[in-house]
Amino acid sequence: MIKVNLLDSVTERHSSAAVVEERVANPAARFWMLGAAVCGVLGLAMVFDYFSASASQARAKAELEKQQQVAAQMEQVNKEQADLEKKLKDIQSRIDVIKQLRTAQQGPVSLLSDINARIPSDPNFRLDTIEQKGGELTIVGQSPNEYAVTQFGRSLEFSDGLFVNVSLEAERKPVDITAADYTPADGPIDLSVKPEVFKFTLKCRYGPNAAAPAQPEKKRAGRNKK
Repeated sequence: MIKVNLLDSVTERHSSAAVVEERVANPAARFWMLGAAVCGVLGLAMVFDYFSASASQARAKAELEKQQQVAAQMEQVNKEQADLEKKLKDIQSRIDVIKQLRTAQQGPVSLLSDINARIPSDPNFRLDTIEQKGGELTIVGQSPNEYAVTQFGRSLEFSDGLFVNVSLEAERKPVDITAADYTPADGPIDLSVKPEVFKFTLKCRYGPNAAAPAQPEKKRAGRNKK
């Protein structure tokens, strides 16, 4: 039969509790216990803060690398866009130069075509020179028929604004001819009779955008009265 000394067990428990109570009651022991608890809490806080800061740093680093990649891509896109805009400007400048060349080439052709369309059907009517400076046009020619010269001036004047400010000066001049100027097909000739020719100088402004000629003051006054 096993015998247990309950008195000794109770005595030992009371003695242990007394020792703990004595230590707790001791100010120095309580200080060290509190210090150990505070140090433990601080240690745990420091460890948590370290791992939290490390994780935040890793996320910030990854975000920075991502932003750097995006910035590099945007820089490449901007560079390609700048190159494309430069090429477009070069192409546009070439187009403008081509247009200017075409305009310069078509200008005289259009002018001659417009003048030719208004030349009288008289076979003896001819133009000697055509000179254009800026918008001013000077035409010099001759014809033995005065009516042909007048008709030519009127056709330019009434051209729906294509030729404006038309002024015509004509002068009758005799023509010196000799027998060498004739052929047998011309028949008999009388060298005592000297033919005459009308030499004219016509000045005007050419161009669809030329300003319309000013109206006479009498017409304006008449309109104002109405």
